[in-house]
Order: sequence, then structure tokens, then C-alpha cells
Amino acid sequence: MAWHWVSDQGGDAAAEAGLGGEFGSQAEAEAWLGLYYEDLLEVGVTEVTLMDGDRVAHDPMSLLP
Repeated sequence: MAWHWVSDQGGDAAAEAGLGGEFGSQAEAEAWLGLYYEDLLEVGVTEVTLMDGDRVAHDPMSLLP
């Protein structure tokens, strides 16, 4: 399965910031979030959920400081 982040916030701007991209591992997905969470905050995303395919791998996580 592909790992990816989802959120109900941010709309198209969040997708343009990279939300929804697929990763080969949980570590890759988490590393990406560490690099780009500020970009997501700028477009209105304040919470994300890590998915492994259709399965929730990590409960919703706040991006707020």
C-alpha cells in the first residue's frame, strides 16, 4: 500500500503544496511532513492524518505549534 497524508482542510492549495502525494514508507511520509508542514499551514491545513492505503495509520495530528 502507499502511504499518504490526508486532510479535510486546504482544498486545491493543499494539493498544490503536495498533500496527497504517495510515499513508499511511513518514514518517507513523516520526513516529507517534517519538511513541508509550514507550507501546509500557510494554505490553511492545521491537521493531517497518515494513511496506509485505506487504513488510518496515525490519528489526526495537529500542525499547529
